Amino acid sequence: MSKEKELDDYRKFTGPAELHKAVNTLRGIVAGITTDYNISDDEVNELSHWCVSHYHLVGKHPFNELIPLIESIYEDGIVSEEEKNDIVWLCNNFISDSDYYDLVTSSLQFLSGLVHGIMADGEISDKEILTLKSWVQSNEFLTGCYPFDEIESLLLTILEDGKVTDDERNILKAFFSNFIDLKTSYNLNSPEMEALKEQYSVAGICAVCQKIDFKNSVFCFTGQSERAKRSEIATLIQSLGGTFGSNITNKTNYLIVGNSGNPCWAFSCYGRKIEDAIKRRKEGQKLTIINEVDFWDIVEDII
Repeated sequence: MSKEKELDDYRKFTGPAELHKAVNTLRGIVAGITTDYNISDDEVNELSHWCVSHYHLVGKHPFNELIPLIESIYEDGIVSEEEKNDIVWLCNNFISDSDYYDLVTSSLQFLSGLVHGIMADGEISDKEILTLKSWVQSNEFLTGCYPFDEIESLLLTILEDGKVTDDERNILKAFFSNFIDLKTSYNLNSPEMEALKEQYSVAGICAVCQKIDFKNSVFCFTGQSERAKRSEIATLIQSLGGTFGSNITNKTNYLIVGNSGNPCWAFSCYGRKIEDAIKRRKEGQKLTIINEVDFWDIVEDII
């Protein structure tokens, strides 16, 4: 079965989830690009490209109303305050309260869109940073949820001395790039973001991890690896003094996230194991989530 056919088959079961995530993310993007009240051509292009990236949904509600609205708005290259409010209002009306779409999931999806919108023109202004800080302070119920804690910690550290340096802006870019679907971005590209992450190490979940203690540590893997079979990864970890487990337990120290992913990841915030890891972190377990790229970089340095 081809990947395209597999993805189409999976979409039959994830339609509501796909719509919900896309609308929440769009609300965040709109909020992000309008944060500093100075909407650039790059930001309008980013919104336009997001629309094009989701055009396969144009025949479905709510996209049959949402996409034509966005197209008409960015047609003149200017997004006014009133037009922004029209998009947000329309998005809000498409999201209904239900047990399936809980507040935490919706808020994290919005946060993902917000950092995407802030990054849309490739720059992060002081106003955008302060607005993000204000949003974080107003949503403290997300404490313990990835990546809320990490973003809050970074903002507090960067704003501690009252000024934001170019290096600190690049640190934010490097970290935020972990939560943006670069395939749907017009201005942001993977090579540039990967170069930033190599230059600016950010200690934390799914960011550049400078050190892994293999000896006597317990590892777990989720997703699909770009470089090796899971059994080969297990053997490698064991050769370096660690232990590999199929599932996360109270003894798990590291969860490695495969970079290839699978269709199941396409329309959800997190995989099951990542959600489990987040829950355990909230309960006090010291568990680090590592991107596969960082894992292999560290292994290569050791070997």
